[in-house]
Amino acid sequence: MIRNKRYKEILIGHRIEVFAILCLFGLCLANAFSISKSRKHRPNTQDERIYLVHSDELKYDMYGTVPDAQIAKGHVRFRHRGATLSCDSAYFYQQSNSMKAFGHVHFSQGDTLSLKCDRAYYDGMEQQMEARNNVMLKHRGQTLLTDSLNYDRLYGYAYFFEGGRIIDGKDKLSSDWGEYHLDTRQAVFYFKVRLRSTDRLIEGDTLYYDMRKSTAHLVGPSKITQGSSIVNTSNGYFNTKTDKAQLYGRSTIIDKQKSITGDSLYYDKKTGWAEGMGNVIYTDNENKNRLDCGYMRYNEQTGYGFATNRALVRDYSQKDTLYLHSDTMSIYTFNINTDSVYRKIHCYDHVKAYRVDMQAICDSLVFSSQDSCMTMYKDPITWNGGRQLLGEQIKVYMNDSTIRMAKVIGQALSVEKVDDKNHYNQISSKNMEAYFENGNLKMSTAIGNVKVIFYPQDDKDSTLIGLNYTETDTMKMYLTAQRQLDKIWMPKAQGTLYPMTQIPPQKYKLEEFAWFEDLRPIDKDDVFEWRGKNKGELLKQQVRHKAPLLEIESKGVKEE
Repeated sequence: MIRNKRYKEILIGHRIEVFAILCLFGLCLANAFSISKSRKHRPNTQDERIYLVHSDELKYDMYGTVPDAQIAKGHVRFRHRGATLSCDSAYFYQQSNSMKAFGHVHFSQGDTLSLKCDRAYYDGMEQQMEARNNVMLKHRGQTLLTDSLNYDRLYGYAYFFEGGRIIDGKDKLSSDWGEYHLDTRQAVFYFKVRLRSTDRLIEGDTLYYDMRKSTAHLVGPSKITQGSSIVNTSNGYFNTKTDKAQLYGRSTIIDKQKSITGDSLYYDKKTGWAEGMGNVIYTDNENKNRLDCGYMRYNEQTGYGFATNRALVRDYSQKDTLYLHSDTMSIYTFNINTDSVYRKIHCYDHVKAYRVDMQAICDSLVFSSQDSCMTMYKDPITWNGGRQLLGEQIKVYMNDSTIRMAKVIGQALSVEKVDDKNHYNQISSKNMEAYFENGNLKMSTAIGNVKVIFYPQDDKDSTLIGLNYTETDTMKMYLTAQRQLDKIWMPKAQGTLYPMTQIPPQKYKLEEFAWFEDLRPIDKDDVFEWRGKNKGELLKQQVRHKAPLLEIESKGVKEE
């Protein structure tokens, strides 16, 4: 009985042991299947550990000067997550997964990144490197040189903080502090930033640089020097390959004696186009003039320019400044880059000019530097002192910014107010010419159907003697330096002198008389306010008779 009981206990024990083994075996199979399944659906994770691949000498002394470190010497080489590091000697902290490298340190990652320095510290857990002394980082086509560089492999960027420079082809960029992102190939530089190319220097406080696009973004007070031109901006984009610039934040471009300032400026050196928007100011200190407008375009290669939106030219070459405004202004350059170069400036629609001694209005105006002639078209009117001059066209010839000669072509009329009692000296003719000396009127000529109303004055008290009405074919008037009438020359003149008390009412004014004092610009700001002639006051263009042409009628030959 006892024997059978013992046998049963042994048998039960074996069954339990076999069951336990079967359970353990089943559990192992389940784990194996689970692991196989997880490996099938999850990617392999890289090993986090730093591996010492080779060293000529390796020792470990926990009681030495460098505890907890393996000291490797001679052709030392490490490997970590696809990157390799070689050096002359190193302290390898296996427990903290970090190391210190000394002498000819070379870190490489794939075939795109290479970092060299004299010494470095690398943390395998954080994947960060601190490189010091004679650091040279090469990534694709760029080279970064500095003495202190930190490289973060996890986020793919490196930064220096004790001065450094990047070489990108012909571009060399330096600053006190900067960072470089390897994935996007974008860099940021701060403090004493300098970007130098073959013939260009960019200086500023903050610069963002895109290596792929070769585009620099300047932030803060910045300066671009290229040849004789200087650009000052606080917010600008510049492409070092295409020489295209986009400048914002009230920027200025200076080229010798000329400068342009605007809220936004665009420049393309290859095509020569420059564009300005928002309170644009173009200044020419050499010729002493300035252009203000809301929008302007200019091509330095063709010499064509365009300005609009409250365009205003100021010429301060004389004692008094001339202010000229029109809706649109265009400039055309002929024979550019030659000794015979000349330009034409077109001002059209609502042209008004103001200077203390002279004012003018017209519909369009053209100035040519070839003959220094300014031509006013379509109902031009000029004022000088108390004199008004109008006609179909008015041509003004300049000499060193002073008037040399003026011509009125077609329906010429000169009116001068004599006193406050509406007495006017008047001359009408087909054409008129005026000649000046040192800017003062010296002699004037009226040609063709000349009619004159003139009020002679007493030499003592300047009282009016009477009204002199004259008709002639040609009249020449000579004036003194004090702008007083010296003498008059008229061939075969017919005239009548009426005493002041016996002037017929119809003789006070010529049939062509017109007085437009209300259209006259009163100051420099009034040039923007257009007050044109009324519909019935516009000059009617006189059709010139063409010479008759002899026409020979061709007759056919009758066949027999």
